[in-house]
Amino acid sequence: MSKHPEVLWAQRSSELDEEKNVLFVTVNLPDIIEDSLQYDLQPTKLSFKAKAGAGGPTTYEFSIDFYKEIIPEETRKVLTSRYLSFVLRKKESELEYWPRLTKDKVKNAYIKTDFSKWVDEDEQEHTGTTLDDDINPLGGLGDNFSGGMDFEKMMSSMGGGAGVGGLGGPPDIGAAAQGGPDSESDSDDAGPPGLE
Repeated sequence: MSKHPEVLWAQRSSELDEEKNVLFVTVNLPDIIEDSLQYDLQPTKLSFKAKAGAGGPTTYEFSIDFYKEIIPEETRKVLTSRYLSFVLRKKESELEYWPRLTKDKVKNAYIKTDFSKWVDEDEQEHTGTTLDDDINPLGGLGDNFSGGMDFEKMMSSMGGGAGVGGLGGPPDIGAAAQGGPDSESDSDDAGPPGLE
């Protein structure tokens, strides 16, 4: 018997910019066995089946009928050790968000809002992230389709090279402990005032 994986989703909408007229659908399933991964993406439907699990493979599957049509040919996907993520292009360019991911107005326990990618309709023009940031928040640090981690990119995003400047370290307490020039006066070590 198969199980349902957790499916997270968010969206952007734009009447004028097709690049911003997308759905983010993430199958939150660690340790997907890549050889077993099967998905069928059609304009009105996504079907998924895969085996996953480090202890012993379990079969996971689902099928979602979309609220409206998408363009399967313009889909981008990323498979990592933690999830399979899709960026799906909506067929109709419109400013309004879809009210839900699914065609039927039924509550699915395994479909949830991806609040890490969600942006309110009235604030979507002012986000500082790109679609690439949304599909792979690691910024190229771990998707299996681009050759693995890019440590140079990771180090530069952290603000430095070899020394990773700006991270700081533990404060230098040596001078204060030895009564050096940075130590404070002992005038406040008298203790609390007496009770009357």
